[in-house]
Amino acid sequence: MFEIIIRQPGQGDALGKLAAGSYIVGSSKQCHIQLAMPEISKRHAQFIVRDNTLEVIDLGSENGTYINDELMTPETAVMVEPGMTIKIGPMNILAKGPVLEEMPLPSTLPRQPELSSIPESNSTTEKTPVNAPVSSHSINCDSNPTRAHIPLLVISGVPEHARPVIQEIKRRAHFELLKRLNLKKMVLLGVSEKSLADRAKTTINEILSELSIPLPDGVSREMVEREMIQEAIGLGPLDYLIDRDDITEVMVNGPNQVFVEKKGILFRTDTAFADNAQVMAAIERIVSPLGRRIDESSPMVDARLPDGSRVNAIIPPLSLIGPSITIRKFAKNPYQVSDLIDFGSLTPAMAHFLEVSVLVRKNIVISGGTGSGKTTLLNVLSSFLPNRERIITIEDAAELQLNQDHVVRLESRPPNIEGRGEVTIRDLVRNSLRMRPDRIVVGECRGGEALDMLQAMNTGHDGSLTTIHANTPRDCLARLETLVLMAGFDLPLRAIREQICSAICLVVQATRQRDGSRKITNISEITKMEGEIITMQDIFVFKQTGWDSENRIIGQHVPTGNIPSYLEEIERARLNLDITMFDPDKSARSK
Repeated sequence: MFEIIIRQPGQGDALGKLAAGSYIVGSSKQCHIQLAMPEISKRHAQFIVRDNTLEVIDLGSENGTYINDELMTPETAVMVEPGMTIKIGPMNILAKGPVLEEMPLPSTLPRQPELSSIPESNSTTEKTPVNAPVSSHSINCDSNPTRAHIPLLVISGVPEHARPVIQEIKRRAHFELLKRLNLKKMVLLGVSEKSLADRAKTTINEILSELSIPLPDGVSREMVEREMIQEAIGLGPLDYLIDRDDITEVMVNGPNQVFVEKKGILFRTDTAFADNAQVMAAIERIVSPLGRRIDESSPMVDARLPDGSRVNAIIPPLSLIGPSITIRKFAKNPYQVSDLIDFGSLTPAMAHFLEVSVLVRKNIVISGGTGSGKTTLLNVLSSFLPNRERIITIEDAAELQLNQDHVVRLESRPPNIEGRGEVTIRDLVRNSLRMRPDRIVVGECRGGEALDMLQAMNTGHDGSLTTIHANTPRDCLARLETLVLMAGFDLPLRAIREQICSAICLVVQATRQRDGSRKITNISEITKMEGEIITMQDIFVFKQTGWDSENRIIGQHVPTGNIPSYLEEIERARLNLDITMFDPDKSARSK
């Protein structure tokens, strides 16, 4: 811990306590210590605190950084002794010295509510940056305990206290790499990936050997080289995470925060991008091969990786924390129904019932919230489709992985830079009706295509499958009504409900439980209309009974005793279905 006093013209003093770590000082909101004055550069200087010492580096500022009225040499680290004064623009920063124990503030410095802490120290908890101009109050740079509950997943091996220094090293090295090596031009000239990697590695090695910032303890040059090569020619730290089978979701919140979901639990990682430019470069490498774009005029994009994983990216000015990436990963080998049974998402009886329902051409809607496993379940149900039928899949970003012989995959298209050429899901649903489909599988209904889907189901295209965002089977029907109204037709509510009742047979509700597990909580059949109301009956439900010692949900899937109304159709199709699976007493005895 190192104490400094920040003296502002015309204002009182502000006391700062810097924990071990690296701090960028400047006028930009992205700086750890923001001094919002026109005389101060956006990234003016860097403070490095370690072993109760303070080093200052001028980052090539316009007006320079002075120590005891002597101008510093840019990019050169200078040790600051207690009593020395650092001058940054009109601001004077007095180095008080290390603090070995917590002492009360002097009476001359008023104590006011403390700001959030400045990030990245060797403390066991993470820090939160100060993104507000310094004013006359004390600044406490201790750790923020409110985020300590998010567990850390070690990916890169870089210690947490060393990450800020590594980020600054990478930022400078990337800037120098761009001057020495035009990687984009080499790619356009057809240079092989191996040659590109070799050239980049050699150049990066030379740059790192020339940098004046020493590597922190516990960090090798190979670690920094590996991260820089991945950012230069790959997807940066995403390369680590995409290759891991146990990670199901990757979330990048700006360059310094990368979170993942592993076995349903959220983790923060010890890896990061060098800066916003490197995050943007990763996004460009994902979306460019797909013919999509992202820029200030179109700051959001949906895309996919070569393995089918879903990608969403959003950038400033819409994202205030910098470029943000969300990747929903899919297993390299698609989950089979046996995997879902092993996970406890459903029982063998439920799986068999759903398979029979698909084979007798019942229209099924999979309902669930974000991350509840709707697409995975849709992929499993699609695997029940007969191989001899013509299947047409319609998606925003192609994710389904069907193994049947006769599959036509359609994907929507966003508008071009002139706002033209858009092809929506609704357009594709309409077009698919002219393609002689036996089955239509829509990745997700989220707009007016719901009306076209219902009309298709009611006009001979039965046996179709789709997903929809809703929290319960009853909410699913209400959301369908809303989506139909989004088609732009002023239809009576009763007419919409009659369409839904005659088109859809089953609603399968998928839920992400509080322990991170995914379960099918309801298999509900739509039976008939009673007045203005659509009636439903649950066939199977999930009942929670408690929690185990590892904070996992305990419960079981049970039949309700209701028999599906299309049992005769199943018998006519000569499909084997044991009616006793719907008996709750037998189910209880078998447990």
